[in-house]
Amino acid sequence: MKQLRVKKNRKEAQLIAHRYPKLPITEQYRQIRSSIIFSAIERDIRSLIITSPEPGDGKTTTAINLAIVLAQQDKKVLLIDADLRNPSIHHNFLESNNEGLVNVLAKTLALSDAIIHTQVPNLDILTSGPIPPNPSELLNSQEMNLIMKELKESYEYIVYDTPPVLAVTDPQILGNKCDGVVLVTRSGKTRINRANEAKELLEKAQSHLLGVVINGIESKKSPYFYSQYPNC
Repeated sequence: MKQLRVKKNRKEAQLIAHRYPKLPITEQYRQIRSSIIFSAIERDIRSLIITSPEPGDGKTTTAINLAIVLAQQDKKVLLIDADLRNPSIHHNFLESNNEGLVNVLAKTLALSDAIIHTQVPNLDILTSGPIPPNPSELLNSQEMNLIMKELKESYEYIVYDTPPVLAVTDPQILGNKCDGVVLVTRSGKTRINRANEAKELLEKAQSHLLGVVINGIESKKSPYFYSQYPNC
């Protein structure tokens, strides 16, 4: 992907919309943001799930940079690492993952104490915390419902980074609770049948699928594409 040429290290590249606001790739994240905002005309879109069919499609990079460009509109944004099986948000913001969402769900840490302010203006993060033995049960708990409701009172946008939908049920669980889902795929990697399987699983969970982000397209303009009305 073209943005790899400008990065100093992998962690820095994940925050590309913050560090390189004038690059074409950052403009593509803004276009994704605009598509989501336009789709909110008939339905309030404030909580978003970012998932992918399989690992390696770029969902976390998309979640991070979408959260950044939302925050750049002077909106209060929270990015949550809801991938309780393979968390990585903390790496990209150079934070510890000793405590986070899992601790809040277990009621051993206050929600306010778990939220971390980042170097990106208006953007906070909630890391996953230690990997639990029962991720799906935690995400489907009444405590999670209460946390999600409380956060909506404090933030204008909440972005959840979740595991791949074909691997576990976690994205379906959260997709049913949130206002919209963005499915991230990778050109040359994601097979059409696998993308369709992911789409069908999300729809069966009564998730509101906003569109598809396709990573890795070879183009002079952008390696990203967003479709508001996906037809995988």
